[in-house]
Amino acid sequence: MAELDVNGRVAFVTGAARGIGLETARALHARGATVALVDLDKKQTEAAAASIGARAFSIAADVTDEAAVKLAVEATVTEFGRLDIVVANAGIAQPIRPLISVDPKAFDRVLDVNLHGVVYTVRQALPHVIEQRGHVLVIASVYAFVNGALQSSYAMSKAAVEQFGRALRVELAHHGASAGVGYFGFVDTAMVRGAFEDPIAAQVEGVAPRPLRKRISATEAGEALAAGIERRAARTIRPRRWALHSWLRGLINPALDEALSRKGTVSAAVAEGEQLGRQ
Repeated sequence: MAELDVNGRVAFVTGAARGIGLETARALHARGATVALVDLDKKQTEAAAASIGARAFSIAADVTDEAAVKLAVEATVTEFGRLDIVVANAGIAQPIRPLISVDPKAFDRVLDVNLHGVVYTVRQALPHVIEQRGHVLVIASVYAFVNGALQSSYAMSKAAVEQFGRALRVELAHHGASAGVGYFGFVDTAMVRGAFEDPIAAQVEGVAPRPLRKRISATEAGEALAAGIERRAARTIRPRRWALHSWLRGLINPALDEALSRKGTVSAAVAEGEQLGRQ
């Protein structure tokens, strides 16, 4: 399939008021695309669009409300006459705690945003993407293939999103459209920084090998995704060193799961998280 020239195309990016979403919108805009930035907070989204400049359009919408997503897609098509690229990026994380200690509402909200929000976004944009032979990009995570202990709702949602993106790629091929999945390790965003301020997270951060703990900037993440869209890439993974784990997941993960279940540092963090949940 030919590469996708994004110049003159229209992109719809969720979770775009900050972080990876904003920097992806900025990178697509720099390549000549018109971008619709979609996020929950109206003022922040307007400010984000203004920071990009002309051909950037802000829409306040909750991705867990499919009717609101439909209106946002319709507004984009009405304003610009088309929609070629959708980046379903909006996502949140639960507190870093074991399942028994996590507020069920917080757990379910992660699934609503990270999974249902992605589905609603893609479902509403898909007819337009097919019409324009465009591209769908869904944002998973390395948590799609590494153990999700203490962050199970996030890992569940990202594993599901990976499968969604893979299926879409096959389903869209005969239309001349494409789909891909983005995977990140640790990106230096407010969500990641906030997560690692948690005392439980601080205990387990050192469990991962040092090379895999590298944090990249949101700008680097956004540039990688924009380049992946241009290539119609099936996978965009950063830092690239995570790719080996992804390729070998069937061999690595059973042993890794067993090792983590026996590791004293992890067990202590789980126990402390359970205790905090009782307080």
